[in-house]
Amino acid sequence: MTTERKDVSDWATDYDIFDPSYVNDPYPVWDELRDKCPVAHTERWGGSWLPTRFEDVFAIAQDIGNFSSREILVAPVPQAAEGDQFYGVRAPPISSDPPEHTWTRKMLLPHFSIKAVTPYEEETRELCNRLIDGFIANGRADAATDYAQQIPPRVIGAMLGVPEEMTDTFVGWVRDLLEIGLSHPEVRGPARLALLGFLDEQINDRRENPKDDLVTKLLHTEIEGEQVPHQILLGMCQLLVVAGIDTTWSSIGSALWHLAQHPEDRKLLIQQPDLMPNAVEELLRAYSPVTMARLLNSDYEYGGCQMKTDERVLMNFPGANRDPEKFPDPDKVILDRKFNPHIAFGAGIHRCAGSNLARMEMRISIEEWLKRIPEYRLEDPSAVTWAGGQVRGPRSLPVLFP
Repeated sequence: MTTERKDVSDWATDYDIFDPSYVNDPYPVWDELRDKCPVAHTERWGGSWLPTRFEDVFAIAQDIGNFSSREILVAPVPQAAEGDQFYGVRAPPISSDPPEHTWTRKMLLPHFSIKAVTPYEEETRELCNRLIDGFIANGRADAATDYAQQIPPRVIGAMLGVPEEMTDTFVGWVRDLLEIGLSHPEVRGPARLALLGFLDEQINDRRENPKDDLVTKLLHTEIEGEQVPHQILLGMCQLLVVAGIDTTWSSIGSALWHLAQHPEDRKLLIQQPDLMPNAVEELLRAYSPVTMARLLNSDYEYGGCQMKTDERVLMNFPGANRDPEKFPDPDKVILDRKFNPHIAFGAGIHRCAGSNLARMEMRISIEEWLKRIPEYRLEDPSAVTWAGGQVRGPRSLPVLFP
């Protein structure tokens, strides 16, 4: 669904999540709305509600009876027709309600436990250093495209048994699906078909040629003695690619953007490396990348707002994590923040199943960057570009270093 761009005159009643000013700097909007209209509304992009307070986002995330996850995109997209080869393929468990959500999530969790992702740490470090080797002699790089955006696709690709040379293709598909495609369905449609077609081939190949990879492991999982339907496997693999790539590279890029402008924070992390896990949590809170959607199961009043069946509610996790009622000095990045119950990974039954992998990739990518490039700065702050809507993060991040 495309829409004619027009200026927003009242963010409480006419917000636009794709407005360039909002994408680049949404924080003043959320601050204004928390005081003026904590649950805003718009008719743009199919219509939606936008909570901005922590307590509201958390409460709605927990209320699976009234708020369904059958549609998680922040803007409606044309649905596949019944003749489409991949008609009905969704992205469980994130796009499912119980009972399907329960058993599909249970399938994934063992493969993303701390123990399961630890073996990928060393190769992630090696990857980070190979990437840095490619540009460190230049004295400059795009920390987003040359580094942050290269790491999650390769890690996920390795888990799925996909060749590393597929990285750029994965990046293109994910960008067309989540960054460009939500406002330009003519881009999203072909990318969806290409990604699902590739994953369909991978699953069918593993049936004949099992490997030591996640596709094979999921393929051989049984639920109550029954094999998992092919469409479910396909949707789960789609989720791993899409959700496991854009969200994490956005978090890594935002962290590098912050550290480029705060030498005191770089110095603190270099001098106190044990602080890194805590710092990762704070950077996740401050620059949470993901907004999800929920759909109303029926007419429902929430916070004085008369919501209607099938209306969309945007789970504004980034805004919730900047709520001063929950976090003192929420707009300050305090790397040793003691109390940090952020919901960057969501809340309730749909809390991100891959959070351990994301934390690992983020921690190691920052550690290796600071080891090799302890001093760096933005080449031109105005040259930094951001994507937003479903996932917010820097897409171009030119930096200079000695």
